[in-house]
Formats: sequence, structure tokens, C-alpha cells
Amino acid sequence: MKPGEFSHGSFALPWITNAILSLLGFGLLAFTKQLIAEFHRFTIGFSGVAGWSVILYVLAVLAILTLPANRFTLPLILGFGIAFRLVTLLPEPFMSSDIYRYVWDGVVQHAHISPYRYVPGDPVLTSLRAPNRDLFDHINRRDYAHTIYPPVAQFLFYGITWLNASVTFMKLAMILFEGVTVYALMELLQALGRRREEVLLYVWCPLLIWEIGSSGHLDSAAMAFIALALLARFRQQPIATGAFLGAAILIKFYPLVLVPALWQRKDFRMPLTIVTLAAFSYACYASVGWLVFGFLGGYVQEEGMQSGTRYFFLQLLQLLPGLRHVSSAFYLVGMLVVFGALAFWSWKAANSGFNQQRAKFWLRLFRLPERAAFLPGVLFLAFAMMLVFSPHYPWYLAWLIPFGVLLPNLPVLTYALGLFYLSATPLGAGTAESQYRLNSLLYAAVFLAGILELIARLGYGRIVAVRNRIA
Repeated sequence: MKPGEFSHGSFALPWITNAILSLLGFGLLAFTKQLIAEFHRFTIGFSGVAGWSVILYVLAVLAILTLPANRFTLPLILGFGIAFRLVTLLPEPFMSSDIYRYVWDGVVQHAHISPYRYVPGDPVLTSLRAPNRDLFDHINRRDYAHTIYPPVAQFLFYGITWLNASVTFMKLAMILFEGVTVYALMELLQALGRRREEVLLYVWCPLLIWEIGSSGHLDSAAMAFIALALLARFRQQPIATGAFLGAAILIKFYPLVLVPALWQRKDFRMPLTIVTLAAFSYACYASVGWLVFGFLGGYVQEEGMQSGTRYFFLQLLQLLPGLRHVSSAFYLVGMLVVFGALAFWSWKAANSGFNQQRAKFWLRLFRLPERAAFLPGVLFLAFAMMLVFSPHYPWYLAWLIPFGVLLPNLPVLTYALGLFYLSATPLGAGTAESQYRLNSLLYAAVFLAGILELIARLGYGRIVAVRNRIA
């Protein structure tokens, strides 16, 4: 009998689960279609679609975490997940134009030109505009920004556009990367003694349906390689861990924070693999010199990272008496110290040998086997990074969802779904005042969710301890 299947006359219970999931799935499918309709005509607005999608998703999560399942449940979950993405595949992206730059970078490379050398609006690339006018007209920052995407992302752009240089095909490729993520997550769930059906937390997440299925964000590829890195780390494969994590870092830089939690003590094969892959990847584009880092410096300025206007914790700090003029540099130094301590803790927890009381505490808290001791560190590093840098765009939080699948917890879901929903309301207008109000609500909700999560986990641990003593 498989996990989640009941016996002794309760065989019908999983069918109730499947019926509930079917109703919720059809509801999410209807709101996915409504999302596309909202591109052309206002009916209930993006906030209405987002809000109802979140409600249905949360109900589905509660169902799959608490109700029994059978062999039909997983195909049902995956079938609806595919349906959600098929609805969003063909319509043109509406909420973000980043994908047009992905395809353009691939087109430029096929013309034997480095994507880092020229901005799209440069006269040198005039000959590429006419056959790719729809791409060019939708590229944001096309007149002043060199591409920002790292080398492995450029490898992907080249390969995908070699097959088909269209936005639809690029979206399809990002959806297929989600399939890789789902495979790795199901393998890990099974290895952790959990049901594969819990992959619903990823597959049905409305943030991913919008930002990957509809907008085709590159974060999907980064998530796929991160998930493969986690699977390789669980299987004690340091070279594969380094290769997959290095690929993720060279698609989106932020997975770099995961290195300490995935690095096995006294084994340098993982970090050496990352360094080797980075050296090779950048060498492929080294002819442009420092331009290989593209618009990274300009993006730091545009997004308020240099001035500090994007950091919500810094804004709170400046409200305290005598700290009004605290600089962003001071804040970043302080955050580096905090991250250094968290990175050391993550590395130590993942390599403790499982004989220390603190390590055992985290294993008990998340109910993990010993081989998965690295997972809490991975979660905390990723979550802390997002909280500290307080991104303004929901797709920046997409990579937290796989961690929320492996370690289901209220704070991560609250943060990701909260930003997803609030960004669809007037608070997502993008002004400094609206963003501060948005973050105030969001971070207060995350703080409350953290308290509730800790109380629930500690309470559960005490109940189990008492039950074991009685037994």
C-alpha cells in the first residue's frame, strides 16, 4: 500500500480528495483564463483574479497536506498544472516584456555578434530589426541597456532560438524547465518519506502560472538547476551539485547564497566545479571585456540598491531616533555580517555529523531524515536574502516556492503569495509611498506567519514527545 492510501473500508476517502481537487482545479483554470481576458478588457481586475486564485490555491494546499490520496491523485494534479500553462502559452506576455530580450539575445548570437557588445537600439544591429520588428519594439531599455543576463542564460537563449526564435517557443522552453523542477521535487519528496502529490504546492501556485506560464521568466531555468542541485546534494554527488548550482548561478546570480548550505565539509569538488564552470562560461564571451557584466551596474542604480530606497528594513531603521541618516552602505555591511553568520550556521548544520543537539533540533523541527540536514540552511539563506533585499517584483520570489514544497511553512507561502497579490492591487503602482505601504503590510503578515509557524511546530514536537513517552 502506497503512502496516503487508506484501507479497512476507507478506500473511498481518496476519491473525496480527488473530487475536491477537481473542483478547485477547474476554478483555478477558470481564473487562469480570466487572467488572459483581463489583458484585453477589465472585468474583475488583476487583483480580483490574483485574490481568488490565491484562495483556491491555499484550499488545494490544505487538501493535499491533510487528506488521503490514491494513484489517480498525482495525474490529476499534473494534468491541471499542464492545463493552466497551456492556457497562458499562446497569448503574448502582458505583465512583463523581459522575454523579448531573451529572444533578441539569441537572435543576435546567431548573427555571430556578442549579445553583450551592443544595446538593441545600436545602429550596428539595424539589419536585425526588420525581420525581428515585433521583438525589437517590445524590448525594454533597448536604447541604453546592454543585456544583463549571465553566460549560461545566453547559452540557453542561443539553443532555444536555434530551434525557434519566437516568444511562444521561449515560453514553452521555460515551461519545460518547470517539468525538470517538478521531476526533481518529486524525487526529493519521495526520498524524504513524503507523498509525491505534495508537488501540487509548486504545480498549482498562481505566482508561477502568471510569471512563468504567462510571462516566461528565466527564473524557471534557474529553479530547475537549483532543484537538480538539491537532488544531487541529497544523493551525495558533489560534482553534479556544483555543476547544477553553478548553472543556476550563471543564469540568475542569487543562487550563489546557497553555496554554504550545499558545500560538504572537506570536499572541494563542488566549489571547484562552480568556479570552473564560471571561468569557462565567461571565457566564451570574454572578447567584450567588462561589457560581459552588461547592465548590472545600471540595474543596481535603477532599482535603488545603491541609494538604499528599495530596502524595507533600512527604511524601518531610519525611522528610529538618531538613525534617520543611516546610509545604505552601513546597512549592506550589517547585512553582510548577518549573512556571514547565517552562512556559517548553514554550513555547520549541514555538516554536523548529526551528533549535535542543535542539528537534531532542526531535523526534528522539520521532521527530516539525517541526509537532508542541509535543507533548513538552504531555506533560511534564500528566504533571508529576499527579505533583506525586499524585491519589488513577484517573479523574484518564484525560486522560494520549491523550498516551500520540500519544507512546507507558512512564512514562505505568506511572503510569496502576499507579494503576488499585493502587486496586483493599487499598492503595486511602483511609487515609493505605495511600495512602502505594500511592504509594511507584507512584512507584518510574514512576521505573524513566522510566529504561528514556530508555535505550531514546537507544539507538534511536544505532542510527539509526550506520545512517545506514553508509548
